Amino acid sequence: MFDQILQLVKDQLNAHPQIAGNIPPEQADQIHHEIATHIANGLQNPPAAEPAPVESAGILSQLEGALTGGGLATSAITGGLVGTLAGKFGLPPVLTGAIAAALPGLIKKYENRNNTPPVNA
Repeated sequence: MFDQILQLVKDQLNAHPQIAGNIPPEQADQIHHEIATHIANGLQNPPAAEPAPVESAGILSQLEGALTGGGLATSAITGGLVGTLAGKFGLPPVLTGAIAAALPGLIKKYENRNNTPPVNA
């Protein structure tokens, strides 16, 4: 799961020139890893107010809904992530905000990738 999230983080952020162009190249891998860690932790440890889903698709659906709806999971993941990126890597608020705004698309791509049936060749 983590490796898939990490790859999607890299793909998603590199697809946004305003983000990719402002991440210091020497810190890119560390930043991608930090974002993937926050997302994976959010998926594995949903906020206590939400019931823990049984399957990963349920977690993803809840997280995606919370991210797009501004729920508790959004605050938990983006708040912690934005603080970490700013404090640990010295990223400016405009960049951490852009990264946080890219999270719903990233979660959607992860969910679509995991729910797509294999193509028979």
